[in-house]
Amino acid sequence: MILVLRALGVGDLATAVPALRGLRAAHPDRELVLAAPTWLAPLVELVGDVDRLLDTPGLGRIGWDGPPPRLAVNLHGRGPQSHRMLAAAHPGRLLGFANPSAGFVDGPAWDESEHEVQRWCRLLAWYGIPADRRDLTLRRPPATGVPTGASVLHPGSKIIGKRWPADRFAALARRLAARGHRVVLTGSPDERGLAARVADAAGLPADAVLAGRTGLRELASLVAYARVVVSGDTGVAHLATAFGTPSVVLFGPVPPARWGPPPDRPRHRVIWAGERDWHSWDGVGSHPSLTLLGVDEVSAAVDEVERVERESGAVTA
Repeated sequence: MILVLRALGVGDLATAVPALRGLRAAHPDRELVLAAPTWLAPLVELVGDVDRLLDTPGLGRIGWDGPPPRLAVNLHGRGPQSHRMLAAAHPGRLLGFANPSAGFVDGPAWDESEHEVQRWCRLLAWYGIPADRRDLTLRRPPATGVPTGASVLHPGSKIIGKRWPADRFAALARRLAARGHRVVLTGSPDERGLAARVADAAGLPADAVLAGRTGLRELASLVAYARVVVSGDTGVAHLATAFGTPSVVLFGPVPPARWGPPPDRPRHRVIWAGERDWHSWDGVGSHPSLTLLGVDEVSAAVDEVERVERESGAVTA
């Protein structure tokens, strides 16, 4: 049995897909158990290479009570805590980044600037396990219970500083609706108020606010069959990449070189203000790297990814 730790969120799981598939290809006859939060189960099903999900809501104690796994793989972080969690299961072998403070000197060195997808592929490659960083595609879920062909705007983020200003999302929503887009606003239950304010400012109907009304399964279906997705650097952006849905991702303050979609995919457009001196930021509201991004620029990026989609021969609703 192979025990893999990735006790994080939607984007984190999506960026670990190539590594999970590399492990499956290297060990096709072994059970692959993923230690991650159970609320990710609908997305884990779409990965298609995980045999069992072990509820692990975060760092702490891993709830493994079976026999020692043949192999444990740390796809969570550099350690030491995540290393120690897996070591407590007494695996035959532990794969992870070197961390002497955890008593673990095996493995490659951690690179803070590395893209998250490449990070875990490089880790496995160090141990002789190939993984294709381009293998990000998820199985397409059924289009049930959600609108298809909608333009999905996702104004929220767990990190407030990574949110593009709400008034600009509203201006973009108003502009897209005027062009014939069916605009919907997604988000968590905590972001329902934010989405409602954006909808109200944009003149959208109340039923355009889907924030807090979709589970992960419905959100994945909504993104998979969307016309276009516009969001900050958050999990929805990674779902758009995984389903090949045209998307515009607004980055700041973390650069797209660490979390962005593959640069060779023209239906995904990244907008980022670039590296600057942000010491003047007081830590309140949107980060300055996002306030520099204007509605015209984002609107033009939407037009561009839709043009690419049309020229590719795909049907846009």
